[in-house]
Amino acid sequence: MKQKIPVGILGATGSVGQKFIELLSNHPWFVIKEVAASEKSAGKNYADAVNWILSAPQPEQIGKLTVKNCVPDLDCRIVFSGLDSSIAGEVEEQFAKAGYVVVSNSKNHRMDFDVPLLVPEINPDHLELIKIQKYGKGCIITNPNCSTIGLVLSLKPLLDNFGLESVNVVTLQAISGAGYPGVASLDIYDNVIPFIGGEESKVEKEPAKILGSYKNGTIENLNFKISAQCNRVPVVDGHTECVQVNLTSKPAKEEIIDAWENFSSEPQKLDLPTAPSKPIYYFNTVNYPQPRIHRNLDKGMALSIGRLREDSIFDYKFVILSHNTIRGAAGGAILCAELMIANGYIQ
Repeated sequence: MKQKIPVGILGATGSVGQKFIELLSNHPWFVIKEVAASEKSAGKNYADAVNWILSAPQPEQIGKLTVKNCVPDLDCRIVFSGLDSSIAGEVEEQFAKAGYVVVSNSKNHRMDFDVPLLVPEINPDHLELIKIQKYGKGCIITNPNCSTIGLVLSLKPLLDNFGLESVNVVTLQAISGAGYPGVASLDIYDNVIPFIGGEESKVEKEPAKILGSYKNGTIENLNFKISAQCNRVPVVDGHTECVQVNLTSKPAKEEIIDAWENFSSEPQKLDLPTAPSKPIYYFNTVNYPQPRIHRNLDKGMALSIGRLREDSIFDYKFVILSHNTIRGAAGGAILCAELMIANGYIQ
């Protein structure tokens, strides 16, 4: 692009907001023009308002920006929302009504009938929903739950090639998914917590919409059965998921691996800046994938899969891994915005 597009970040001092800043600070298409947060941070320089928790250094130029209130008077057209769900719904609607393009990582509008629940490699045609939204020149696009994104990326090639009947998934979710300060150390150290509030419901509901078909201004959800159990584990970044599937046809193991390895979609064809060169990597090594080794694969945007084998109850079982704060949060949302620009949804 000859000129970078100015963007704003809502909830810029939070953990997701910081990840947006890290990933956008040297982006070839976007430049951070505005940062917004709570009233206690508004009016301060960003460097003074934020408790920077990322290992990457805070970008010096962003630290000099003045933090604004989360009201729609920001000097930009696109805003990335890392707001807490307790306030995100209303604030995001206010921005959309004021003509902003809101790309949200919050849960509030994910299941709205006219809001795309977008994974760019899977359902780019769902962006057509914004044409029926009630916000005029503004719109809302949402990123799915961090565990859902990895799961549906693994399922899409199976659905397209073999048909999908039912899914069982057990997640082992990193502590960064709980935000900051997140889970107390005495709860998570030397421990596994077999409950994450509201998580299982999201993982069971969101895939049907994402994998559904866009027809005449609506999404027809995919009709299949899915069961989820979600656990918090003492890993900093990277969600691991143990998946079992029943398929409509009964392919050989080699056919499934071939479907994963050869899966590519619109972000790769368009060569979008944040898109992985390959969405899915399969590993034959018996003890892969592992969070510490594979979470940053291909800019942290790729899905790692391993341990494909036949199952005594389902047809097949396998293990997947994705980076929850990059692919599952800020990086995924940025890729959504890139897709919108490349396909002309944002002028």
